[in-house]
Amino acid sequence: MIRIIKVHPLDNVVIPVQDAPAGTEVATGVKTAQDIPQGHKIALKDLSKGDEVIRYGVALGNLVQDIPAGGHIDENMLELPHPPDLDQMAWGKPAAEEPFPEDLPATFEGYELPGSRFAGTRNILGIMTSVQCVAGVMNLALEKIRGELLPRYPNVDDVTVLNHNYGCGCSIDAPDAVIPIRTLKNLLRNPNFGGEVMVVALGCEKLTLDMLLEPNENNPENVIVLQEVNGLRAMIDAIFIMAEKKMRKLNERRRVTLPLERLCIGVQCGGSDSFSGITANPATGYASDLLVRAGGTVLFPEVTEVRDGVQFISERCESRELSRKLAGEMKWYDAYLERGGADLSANPSPGNKAGGISNIMEKTMGAIAKAGSVPIKGILSAGEQVEHLNKKGLMFAVTPASDFHCGTLLLASGTTVQVFTTGRGTPYGLAAAPVIKLSSRTELKNLWEDIIDIDAGTIAEGKESINQVGERLFKMIVSTASGRHKPFAEMYRLYNDLCIFDPAPIT
Repeated sequence: MIRIIKVHPLDNVVIPVQDAPAGTEVATGVKTAQDIPQGHKIALKDLSKGDEVIRYGVALGNLVQDIPAGGHIDENMLELPHPPDLDQMAWGKPAAEEPFPEDLPATFEGYELPGSRFAGTRNILGIMTSVQCVAGVMNLALEKIRGELLPRYPNVDDVTVLNHNYGCGCSIDAPDAVIPIRTLKNLLRNPNFGGEVMVVALGCEKLTLDMLLEPNENNPENVIVLQEVNGLRAMIDAIFIMAEKKMRKLNERRRVTLPLERLCIGVQCGGSDSFSGITANPATGYASDLLVRAGGTVLFPEVTEVRDGVQFISERCESRELSRKLAGEMKWYDAYLERGGADLSANPSPGNKAGGISNIMEKTMGAIAKAGSVPIKGILSAGEQVEHLNKKGLMFAVTPASDFHCGTLLLASGTTVQVFTTGRGTPYGLAAAPVIKLSSRTELKNLWEDIIDIDAGTIAEGKESINQVGERLFKMIVSTASGRHKPFAEMYRLYNDLCIFDPAPIT
């Protein structure tokens, strides 16, 4: 016998938790017509060409061929439904008011940041670069700083260089250039960097220092211009000396007990599969709800992974103004894709499809589960700081679905811990903030025991509930934010490069 999951009473498909050989009974009187891989959809009744396929209680699309009861439905058999009308979306749907459980932690040990509503979870020296041209020098300097300086300052967690692919060869005056410029400016201000400003520039790039820094920051105390330094050794020495001054200040910081309203986290999914939407993502959504009810802030992102179900996001917006801003951001992204000759069918990936996700509508419904159920309090444009909204709670952050661009933008918006769910597997990590990884399947946890932090596959197997895994995740978020726990990605420095979202032309 194998376990079969039906998500919603209206669904006309189920998915098997294990591979289902031909002849496996999946419902009374319904047996699989062929071998069907785990996580893939099985028809519960005879379906005709043009019929809707229902999962999560919504139509994923219309069949392009007849499917018998027990038949396999894959990505080649569905025609996408029309995306929702952005000008006719509801808003203000009431959410159930649930109290924060008294037996869960309501505080964490974080780093105060003067003038900020949010606190750091790590004490890191972040060195910003103004252009890719300086990356080679910075990598040499980083090796020296980590080897010689970091051991001298035990209260500094790490040093990271914010290398990126922007700064020159770009249309710096194009309207869309506001996104990468804002992203880089705000990355430097992530609470995990403790308010210390350090920038290494080349000197001739289009991204000038006045675009990155406030007037009072743009001075020799914070900036090194390599074209003004006499040779490579002198460059590395200058970087080393400035880094030590900054680290000396950071080393004086100490963790203090703070309410969870001072914590801002991000939630992402990558390498998703059919189980993501019923295990790891709903568990993340439950943990997200707990954090918001405790006063915290959660950013959930990825435009193309919510676009086809954006009406479900809009109805949770607390005001018409927010719903309209959400619609405006979706329209901008629709136009951006159209300019590039792409559409939403470019997502999912081949790995998503191999994991049982047939189209973007199915991926959307699973991705939205990360956002839990609480009302949406704000919409953040790409790279915009959550600090600027002067709100707390659940926010939608406008980002691409690309893991690396998304993670970079979340850091720029101010997240200091990130939760990353995966079904197919990805050793994703960030140097600027700890990343907690959840697997949607137990097989992945068994395969990557020292990469995956929490196995949510126990939900599919009936061993734990969504709430139980979500509560475990919530406790790990608080422990990680407090510095008591290091997720595997942080422990092993599994760090991906920053990727700056630049929709403007490259020159």
